[in-house]
Amino acid sequence: MTGLDKLQNLKTIKSMASKVIHALYNDDDLLMQAVKQTRAKHYHIEEVYTPFPVHGLDKVMGLEPTRIAITAFMYGLIGITVATLMMNFIMIEDWPQNIGGKPSFSYIENMPSFVPIMFELTVFFAAHLMVITFYMRSKLWPFKEAENPDVRTTDDHFLMAVDAGKNDIEEMSSFFYSTGAVEISIVESEDDH
Repeated sequence: MTGLDKLQNLKTIKSMASKVIHALYNDDDLLMQAVKQTRAKHYHIEEVYTPFPVHGLDKVMGLEPTRIAITAFMYGLIGITVATLMMNFIMIEDWPQNIGGKPSFSYIENMPSFVPIMFELTVFFAAHLMVITFYMRSKLWPFKEAENPDVRTTDDHFLMAVDAGKNDIEEMSSFFYSTGAVEISIVESEDDH
């Protein structure tokens, strides 16, 4: 086999679509049990689509806890730092004002009157930057096309997308029917969810 043949063979393998099995359920409890059984069989769950949040599904799927609270804390620290530096520069150094007879000798002497501004900017930075981080992390952009594989998952059905890989599709289909799936479909997927 020549180098050109190997390159063409590699391109053919890369262009081949992987198969994904969509198992559709009509009850969230059945879905939870099916996810547990699927993980016990060591099948790779690509994604689960639900019409509403299902409590505990993330733990059953084995997803790591979110770290967005850590980023919110860091953004809050940035907010309080910006507030402190801004108020020190504006009210003490650049344009000192005598408001209500309070002298503007140092930031520490006037800090109690600056606490509301510090709080507000801490919350402002934490909230806004956390939402932006969430959208970026989730790849949610304006005018982004929906990635929902079945419109029934926006109403009353639950869909589990499982990568077929090198497993026997007939065996996997019968397994999903045994877990309570009402419908099984096999989809060719070229992208890596």
